[in-house]
Amino acid sequence: MTYAWYDLLGTIGVAAIVLTYISLQFGRIRSEQLAYSIYNAFGALLILVSLYFSFNFSAFVVEFFWLLISIVGVIRFFSRKRNP
Repeated sequence: MTYAWYDLLGTIGVAAIVLTYISLQFGRIRSEQLAYSIYNAFGALLILVSLYFSFNFSAFVVEFFWLLISIVGVIRFFSRKRNP
């Protein structure tokens, strides 16, 4: 098995999502914070990049929706800031 640069990006993406979830569970971050959505979007995006080179449909679907939901979280954060 070879380990390409895109595999490294995917691994970093997985680490970002897992560490974000651990941080949420241990109370270090709240789901309403911008950082929560940003870290999740970052992780999903990196995993999607790795899937571009080594495609897996079910993983793509999960990460696509993970990214989409994270972007919604970012948008909601800024809309709450504008309309307190």
